[in-house]
Amino acid sequence: MEVLSPYKEVTDVILEAGGEPLKLCYQCGLCTGICPWNTVRSFMVRRIMHEAQLGATNFGSEDVWICVTCRACVQRCPRGVEIIDVMRAIRRAVASLGIGVVPDALRISAKNIAGVGNPLGEEPEKRDDWAKDLGVKKFTRGTEILYFPCCIPSYDPDVKTVSRSTATILNKLGIDFGIIGTEAKCCGEAIRKAGHEEIFQSLAKSNINTFGSNGVKTIVVSSPHCYHAFKNEYPELGGKFQVLHITQYLVSLIDQGKLRFSKEIKKKVIYSDPCYLGRHNSIYDEPRKLLQSIPGLELVEFPDSREEALCCGGGGGRIWMDTKKGERFSDIRVEQALEKGAN
Repeated sequence: MEVLSPYKEVTDVILEAGGEPLKLCYQCGLCTGICPWNTVRSFMVRRIMHEAQLGATNFGSEDVWICVTCRACVQRCPRGVEIIDVMRAIRRAVASLGIGVVPDALRISAKNIAGVGNPLGEEPEKRDDWAKDLGVKKFTRGTEILYFPCCIPSYDPDVKTVSRSTATILNKLGIDFGIIGTEAKCCGEAIRKAGHEEIFQSLAKSNINTFGSNGVKTIVVSSPHCYHAFKNEYPELGGKFQVLHITQYLVSLIDQGKLRFSKEIKKKVIYSDPCYLGRHNSIYDEPRKLLQSIPGLELVEFPDSREEALCCGGGGGRIWMDTKKGERFSDIRVEQALEKGAN
């Protein structure tokens, strides 16, 4: 039964911003119990949902921006309420209507993405600088694979190893692939979850047009967030492509006998399931199969893995926000990895 709101105007603002799933919540509280924030601090998901139902949402509260969109609550909810959509709608009301205040870090990231197509505020002309000495070609019509490395591996010096290593592997395998480079923009997944729907739609339409005009059919990505956006959100705007995470693509090559590891690597490795690869898209086996195919490598598991994996804390736009010491999920993960003897 739908809750009657004493402040219907406020509830309607949230519903119109995409919060329709709010109507299905019957306040069982299982969402609060499973939320990863409650391992480090109090975060009452149930209360946020109930306040929205009553039209009593405090749009100026820090809690508006806490949700990391990990999907643990949705997975546990007995009615399958898309709680993330409600959180996104509340944030959208703040961002688009000026109710409350957008945190400075998110405001700056949104401004950068809207202005130059990436959250770091880097020049679009430098987007493909990471690949300059690798012999990576520009994608042209007829090229088999578009490799889309995400904004952070494109610009951040500490993370460029991801894009460079991926391109090196694809080159060594003789894969016909290319990059869009300076024409590409941020996928928009995180800024959408942070409530900036208009920016997301602008990015998505631009990328869809760029991919379409270049004849892109298959996209291989490094980021689970890019994977989710291209596969599940771009089709809303007409962008339909085959989308593969790099682990899926490499495992398909192993299955076809086109990729085999010969060098032994004697390491104990632990794999942390990304929320947007695991809970959001049910990709659990391919990353593990890829690691297990390396001779000498021992794969160990976290105490909470696969569907129960702990979030890294960076989703929902929180990658751009500071998290207090003592409240970082990543610290817990490092301690767990050390306890398992991973090196």
